[in-house]
Amino acid sequence: MATLEEQKYIGGLIKRARKAQKIAEDFDQDRVDHLITAIVWNIVKPRTIEEISKLAVEETGLGNYDSKYAKLNTKLKGALRDMKGKKSMGIIERDEEKGLIKIAKPVGVVGAVIPTTNPEATPVLKAIMAIKTRNAVVMSPHPRAKKTNTMIVNIMREVLKKYDAPEDLIIGIENPTLGITQELMKQSDLVLATGGGGMVNAAYSSGTPAYGVGVGNAVVVVDETTDIKDAANKIMRSKTFDFATSCSSENSLVIQENIYDEMMQALEYEGGYLLNNEEKRNLQSKMWIDGHLNVDIVAQPIEKIAEVGGLEIPENKKFIMVEETKVGPKYPFSGEKLSMVVTIYKYKEFQEAIDKVNEITEYQGKGHSCGIHSTNEGHIVEFALKTYTSRVMVRQPQCLANSGAWTNGMPMTLSLGCGVWGGNISNENITWKHLLNTTWLSYPIPDTQPTDDELFGDVMNE
Repeated sequence: MATLEEQKYIGGLIKRARKAQKIAEDFDQDRVDHLITAIVWNIVKPRTIEEISKLAVEETGLGNYDSKYAKLNTKLKGALRDMKGKKSMGIIERDEEKGLIKIAKPVGVVGAVIPTTNPEATPVLKAIMAIKTRNAVVMSPHPRAKKTNTMIVNIMREVLKKYDAPEDLIIGIENPTLGITQELMKQSDLVLATGGGGMVNAAYSSGTPAYGVGVGNAVVVVDETTDIKDAANKIMRSKTFDFATSCSSENSLVIQENIYDEMMQALEYEGGYLLNNEEKRNLQSKMWIDGHLNVDIVAQPIEKIAEVGGLEIPENKKFIMVEETKVGPKYPFSGEKLSMVVTIYKYKEFQEAIDKVNEITEYQGKGHSCGIHSTNEGHIVEFALKTYTSRVMVRQPQCLANSGAWTNGMPMTLSLGCGVWGGNISNENITWKHLLNTTWLSYPIPDTQPTDDELFGDVMNE
């Protein structure tokens, strides 16, 4: 619970943000589009993008520079592309036949919780989502990423100042505490909570409408029709990106038995190292302490994981593989690992693969995402129909594709709703569109009431 001092502190920030937001309500579409364009450019331009990427790794000790750089370049430019030219105010839709007009309006002050795993791109993305919709945003970063967040917020505020927009449309909390973050969620008009399960649950319990995210633990099926080398390369690229900070990283692979050996060889060629039973037991004892994932292995290079797990791994290896057959708390490798460790399962018939994906995600990750490497359209569609996730990636690097990529049509974001399956209100990729209130304007139209014969037909005579 927040102290009285923390409550007053947040109250002051919210007051400043509301004042700025009221001014922004008079902005037109061209102005907000110009502001978000300028914000993104001033983050991804040379030297600045390097400084942010470097600081994010140094401060948090998570992930790596190249991936942070790539994330800023891809997700921010992609989100800007998705936003530019789209109407986010006034009349956004007309339906003459039904006599309906939809009018978009801001929600007010958005309270944004920023995770330590994505401290570089998430604050920028949430800020431009807010500006696009004429909202203000107050951001509370993870304490381990507060310097990165402050640096980014200061850059964005300078952009607002340059273009005569209220700087307080974007406010960053420089010294966050749990109480401060909880109070922010209570006093905001809408919460965007990206982070661990505890923080997301706190957002839902705050009394404020909230968009949260669910647990990851993505499972990917590899069937006998796939291009094995291509699939292995994509899995490696995704699994090793930013040292697996992403909740969308492949946590388990379910491989068809007829191609199992060949696929494992391909994964080893791409840098995978398969643990023997003794190595697996040693790593498991160090990766989970009292049932909780050891933070010392989260988003770390393979050398650090080997050191913690007491393993000797060849220098040319990039990620670790462990074979498993069962699922649940007694088999922790079946859960989300947030590390460059992937669990391998084998299946015979395709229904077994579907069942295994559902069993794994029922344990952890229900509603989030899964993927399939296959050229069998029947398998692909059946997989999508029978699994309980919000996203199914086909022949793609899972963590690079889930949140949008230049090579798919998914909306660019870093917040992934998991629907009711995952305890979320939305199963969409959370974007600027979720930061709008919509007024429905209704005109009278000719009577559309059907007769009973038209409505019930033969049922009346049964």
